[in-house]
Amino acid sequence: MSENNGSPVPGDPHGRNETRFERADRNFGELLQELRVTQTGVQILFAFLLTLAFTERFPSLDTAQRATYVTTLLLAVLAAALFTAPAAVHRTLFQQHSKPLIVRVSSRLAAIGMGVLVFALSGSVLLVVDVAVGRTGGIIASAGTLVVCGGLWGVLPRLVRRADAEPDNEQEQGRRHDG
Repeated sequence: MSENNGSPVPGDPHGRNETRFERADRNFGELLQELRVTQTGVQILFAFLLTLAFTERFPSLDTAQRATYVTTLLLAVLAAALFTAPAAVHRTLFQQHSKPLIVRVSSRLAAIGMGVLVFALSGSVLLVVDVAVGRTGGIIASAGTLVVCGGLWGVLPRLVRRADAEPDNEQEQGRRHDG
């Protein structure tokens, strides 16, 4: 298997006429844009969680609320670490002609980070609603957060991908009927 370093990728379905490394550069740029969006959210969540421990009401939290707080804080730290890891991977492998590998590893880290983030968000909602309204409300709101994020981040992209494939089939069928 030869490495395609300079010639266009044959059979590119998108017609971009880019080399393997050009594609990796483009994909890494797109991934960095996604990470900028998610990293900002994680930083805000983490800052919010850090400040909670220093509020007047924090000492009155019960054991379950404290456990939820600590777990959620650690999940936010893990999400932040996963979302910043691609920068460390890139820095370590910089100028070693490893961009396709960097993109694959970084994409995987980002996907795992999204999975961790959904639990950090759900835990945050559980904690806040539990304190504000009660445990039952917290559990319901947390489950709702889990379902919404899981749906938007997991199910929706798959539905969009499936729908994207269908118009090609519909157009082809329409051509057959029109011609």
